[in-house]
Amino acid sequence: MATASPTRAGQAAESQALRHLQGQGLQLVTRNWRCRGGELDLVMLDADTVVFVEVRYRLHAGYGGALASIDERKQRKLTLAASLFLQSEPRWADRPCRFDIVALQGSGHAGQPLEWLKNAFDC
Repeated sequence: MATASPTRAGQAAESQALRHLQGQGLQLVTRNWRCRGGELDLVMLDADTVVFVEVRYRLHAGYGGALASIDERKQRKLTLAASLFLQSEPRWADRPCRFDIVALQGSGHAGQPLEWLKNAFDC
């Protein structure tokens, strides 16, 4: 059996995260929003709050796993991308915002539940 490419595995993790968040009542605004500063995996609404969701997938827990991969540098990139998103989409600019992380780990996620860290960091 061939293993999935990292890109495909990441897309599958992102789709799983999206389904989970929608099941929790969040609504999708956009997916894979790209800008010069980077990319926002998922932009969602949780009631009136704009939620910037970073989906992290790691096959192995080495180097701290998926959650540990959101370091200060990555947080700065996400904050910049969110700022650019709000500038380009002014209808969302006056709403409260937060940054969430959804982490998945293991091949096919190995039956492990995803981790959803709400309000993972401040900007």
